[in-house]
Amino acid sequence: MSNYNVAPLEVLVEQFERMPGIGHKTAQRLAYYVLNLSKTDAEALAKAVTDAHTKIHYCAECCNLTDKELCPVCANPARDKSVICVVETPRDASAIEKTHEYNGVYHILHGSISPLNGIGPDNITIKQLLARFNGDDVKEVIMATNPTVEGDATALYISKLLKPLGVKVTRLAYGIPVGGDLEYADEYTLAKALEGRSEI
Repeated sequence: MSNYNVAPLEVLVEQFERMPGIGHKTAQRLAYYVLNLSKTDAEALAKAVTDAHTKIHYCAECCNLTDKELCPVCANPARDKSVICVVETPRDASAIEKTHEYNGVYHILHGSISPLNGIGPDNITIKQLLARFNGDDVKEVIMATNPTVEGDATALYISKLLKPLGVKVTRLAYGIPVGGDLEYADEYTLAKALEGRSEI
């Protein structure tokens, strides 16, 4: 009898397959891994998933993920609240944090404007971003959306909303990666590198 006739195993494989970047074979490996866990470890894994789902929510200020009212960055009085770095996902904010070069705060959009995918300005956290200008003394907004057509469109849309507020809006510089060769760069990357050149 094939293992695929075991309904709970089939359901487990299907659940893993629904995760981004997980194919059928990886889903099978994960399912068998879970089956081989002790009862205690399996219950701990299930509890971790349930706890994450029930306890994690958006930060009241920046919309990052947190289990408190404010995320650790917004709750830190040493952070410069006059500079907001706007990113698409919590992972993008984590990547910037790892540089240890930024001391401002963030705003997480949870996506980018993409009419082809049915995502408009109301489907991401633009309203929450604009609400931050009521009380905070924001001097600069760094648009750190991805260097894609959707990321650029989102940055442009938000900058047009912010300009009348007298806020300085900047865009992350991007182009040729350090250590990269020009011959391997695509036309879009080269064009952006030329556009964002600075004096030396």
